[in-house]
Amino acid sequence: MKKIAVFASGSGTNFQAIIDVVESGALSADISLLICDKPNAYAVERANNAKIPSFVFQAKEYASKKEYEQAILAELQRYGVEFIVLAGYMRLLGPTLLGAYQGRIVNIHPSLLPAFPGKDAIGQALAAKAKWSGVTIHYVDEGMDTGPIIIQERVRLEENETRETLQNKIQQIEHKLYPEILQMLLTQGDVINDTKARAY
Repeated sequence: MKKIAVFASGSGTNFQAIIDVVESGALSADISLLICDKPNAYAVERANNAKIPSFVFQAKEYASKKEYEQAILAELQRYGVEFIVLAGYMRLLGPTLLGAYQGRIVNIHPSLLPAFPGKDAIGQALAAKAKWSGVTIHYVDEGMDTGPIIIQERVRLEENETRETLQNKIQQIEHKLYPEILQMLLTQGDVINDTKARAY
């Protein structure tokens, strides 16, 4: 069973979904650590409730990205983390973490990338009056949501779509799809060639 770390910056709904499927036995993983850059984020409370250790930091307390990523890396190594799962982590990863975990970092993003990368993808889709949005799971590289796509699932935006209704649709997909893909990645290795065909 691989040891994973989840990185989150906010309320941690995807983090909770991962906790739930691990506890149910549907995801073969040991959530060894939460990494969070916001001390007041609800994700930290979720970790406490699940008795998962957390490393909480504030970037402004470090001289550089390299310095705080070295601190994160030390924690990951201390807990024997083998795989990193980004779940609403709002910082780009730098060479320190990317080098140490190359090919073993994934992210989930609430749009059909390359459309609407970065912050507030749901707001971007609504502002653009897009007909479709959805969810993308991808490997992480140094860019803003630019890594190789593993799988996508789309949702249609209705004429009366609101931020709340679209977010609910997307989260329903995220909470089912992310654990499913993580199970494949953690038990079968690189599945990009198998899953990409399922994107639509």
